[in-house]
Amino acid sequence: MSLLVSKTITKRFGGLQALTDLNLTVERKSIHSVIGPNGAGKTTFFNCITGFYKPEEGEVVFDGVPIQGMPPDRVAQRGIARTYQNIRLFANVTVLENVLVGMHRHLRTGWFGAVLRTPRVRSEEWAAEEEAMEILRFVELAKQSDEIAKNLSYGDQRRLEIARALASKPQLILLDEPTAGMNPRETEATTNLIRRLRDERDITILLIEHDMRVVMNVSDIITVLDFGKKIAEGDAYAIRTNPHVIEAYLGRGAVAGESYGQKVA
Repeated sequence: MSLLVSKTITKRFGGLQALTDLNLTVERKSIHSVIGPNGAGKTTFFNCITGFYKPEEGEVVFDGVPIQGMPPDRVAQRGIARTYQNIRLFANVTVLENVLVGMHRHLRTGWFGAVLRTPRVRSEEWAAEEEAMEILRFVELAKQSDEIAKNLSYGDQRRLEIARALASKPQLILLDEPTAGMNPRETEATTNLIRRLRDERDITILLIEHDMRVVMNVSDIITVLDFGKKIAEGDAYAIRTNPHVIEAYLGRGAVAGESYGQKVA
């Protein structure tokens, strides 16, 4: 059953058409990757889903409700979280506090209770910290809960971003190049974490990723964009055997299985 449906989405910036009649369906509890060269429209598509851009034409339906044109906070409230190409943590606060920030829309404490520090407020804060620590254990950052976020390694900062996204209790997480800049060990750990999000948390993943080894290994479905248009879609086998994809993105050597370790520009 589908969770997210993009229906003929078109987005323009002046004379530039960034997306053209994009149809894309993301099934529940799947890992769906979107690939293509720089400028293909991948991040623009993410921004149309999350409310940062409003498409000129078409419809985005999430869990049966049209969401195109909704502001980002309302999109998040409906159950969509995301990470970004560039790390966007609160660098000067702790790992635990970063995760607690992600929970704010679920907390009920008002300013009056916060000032008076009522028993209900203290109980809610305790429960939030327990939940945040459980999330940190899931992403294997519990031992660093008191560390300042900027002092984490690059790979751990990326995982903290995913933990903060998890804290909002999403149905769908949009991951924008989560392994960019990682070494092989960090990439493997992040790939495993993405699988666990689906398998253990029942979270649907929409993934932009340039590392083709990650894409081919983790994806249930792959959509290929070029100049804002969908040119191919299918499972890893269908994509790696599609002649247009092989020539345009993977290189002719991929026919012989030579190019899957490379990163697509």
